[in-house]
Amino acid sequence: MNRKVIVCLAVVICLCLALAGCNNQPLKKPEAPQTPPVPKQAVQQAEPEITVFMHETGEKKTMKMEEYLAGVVAGEMKTEWPVEALAAQAIIARTFTVEAIETKGGVPDRGTQASTDIKEFQAYNPKAINDNVKKAVQMTRGMIMTYQGKPIKGWFHASAGGITATAKEGLNYRDAEPPYIQSVQSPDDLAPEDVRNWTIIFPKEDVMAAMTKMGKKVSDISSIEIAQKGPSGRATMLMVNKNVEVSAPELRVALDSVKLKSMLLDKIEVSEDSVTFAGKGYGHGVGMSQWGANRMAKDGKKPEEIVTHYFKGVKVEKRWN
Repeated sequence: MNRKVIVCLAVVICLCLALAGCNNQPLKKPEAPQTPPVPKQAVQQAEPEITVFMHETGEKKTMKMEEYLAGVVAGEMKTEWPVEALAAQAIIARTFTVEAIETKGGVPDRGTQASTDIKEFQAYNPKAINDNVKKAVQMTRGMIMTYQGKPIKGWFHASAGGITATAKEGLNYRDAEPPYIQSVQSPDDLAPEDVRNWTIIFPKEDVMAAMTKMGKKVSDISSIEIAQKGPSGRATMLMVNKNVEVSAPELRVALDSVKLKSMLLDKIEVSEDSVTFAGKGYGHGVGMSQWGANRMAKDGKKPEEIVTHYFKGVKVEKRWN
């Protein structure tokens, strides 16, 4: 072989050995810079400030979310109840608010993220805030319920009458049934007698007027029967005069949902000039029963245990510290 070629080859080999290192170790790839782990608290957002429409005065007020929630809890639940029950209500109220803000901007008609008008948003009674309420809000600070990472619809009612309703049967919900809303047993034995079992008599004229508002006008009522029931046994469809179908949840609202307390009915009787309804529970029956939460709290259940009893497959997560 040509001597010049041999020399060149030798030089190349030496250079390669020098680059690779003389200890025959493989070349190391440069390490990627390590990103320091993000502290858990940094993942959570700061406590939001929200604008609230004060329906008593018509003003728009800006306040911290937790300040607003204390007024909601005081307005929605009996403030002398166990702190754990109030804390469960706080989780639901916070979830309701966050879900409404994320899905529709809160109360777009008012140009605010919340409203103190119960017909528009949630009850609000800051004058009723006591130490129980303050503790309940503080111990659940930033906590909401999510399903597959998104805030759920935080439905609740006064008393389930022993069993909760699905959204479609209790609220005549038009969208797909939320998977986290299922019919579950509810310990509502602490509810007052006139909530556990009640009877209400309406003049026929009132029932016919309510039906007219629903677009179901009749000249008289000879009979009302339960045509369909949901999974919890609540009436979902009524049959009037054997041939007129009426949505039971809608009729309850059209008549007076304070008087016709629920659609968990035991009987409907039609007389010459009146209609008698008898049933149990108070409210639409969907989500958390407040009287059930009261019993569970007195039995030693934690707020997270209470809400996850009524909402299935959800996670209770902390959105801010």
